[in-house]
Amino acid sequence: MKINDTQRIGEVPTYLKPSSRQAGKSAGSRQKDELSISPEALELLASSKLNDAERAARIEALKKSVSASTYYVEASRIAEKMLPYFLSK
Repeated sequence: MKINDTQRIGEVPTYLKPSSRQAGKSAGSRQKDELSISPEALELLASSKLNDAERAARIEALKKSVSASTYYVEASRIAEKMLPYFLSK
């Protein structure tokens, strides 16, 4: 009975060997990642920065009204937003 193939003793398993594609990449120059932002995205970013002061003031007012228990939510507005969701199911 032959248990081990004598030619394979000491051979590195194929899953541990670097593939030819990987070996070529490590020897050559590496590509650098590149990021490009569209003009529309830059415009949205700029507009969001302009509204930060307004947004912060509104959030602060909401926090105060919630902590003082004076925040009021109109049930009809919530129902209007929920109705399309339930009708689609």
